[in-house]
Amino acid sequence: MDILKTATDWAKSELFSTPFFILFGFVFISASIGFWQLGKTDIARAYIIPTSVAGVLLLTIGLGLFFTNKSRIKEFETAYNKDATVFVESEITRAESTLKEYKTVVFKAIPIIIIVAALLIIFIDSPTWRAISITTIAMLIVILLIDGTAHSRIENYKKQLELVKE
Repeated sequence: MDILKTATDWAKSELFSTPFFILFGFVFISASIGFWQLGKTDIARAYIIPTSVAGVLLLTIGLGLFFTNKSRIKEFETAYNKDATVFVESEITRAESTLKEYKTVVFKAIPIIIIVAALLIIFIDSPTWRAISITTIAMLIVILLIDGTAHSRIENYKKQLELVKE
């Protein structure tokens, strides 16, 4: 098994998924513009700022991950050629760290935030808070969808790294 090819393929698959953050960022910003231009009711006007903030956050996440993973592809070859064993160890460490972050942030914190936002919809009767809560839920669902697939990719990548290590 060529671990350099495996690492590069993993990074390229991450490059494929991160534009979805950017795409959804543009969707949220477009929705914000739509609410701004066409919104006549209080609730429609209340969505303008939350959807634009969510859009900017998703764009930032997408662009940050895209450029990080793009530069990582070039760094893989250099690190691998320098010392393959150290490269594999550092990638296993990085993958483990990322998996722990997914477990804590994506699969625990985000669902809790979604629950809190849902409760705010129920208990607070303000158009602004409802718009913030609904937009938060929508944005976090997008993050869960994209990061759910990224989690399984990095899990498989880590398994392949461990096979090489043995």
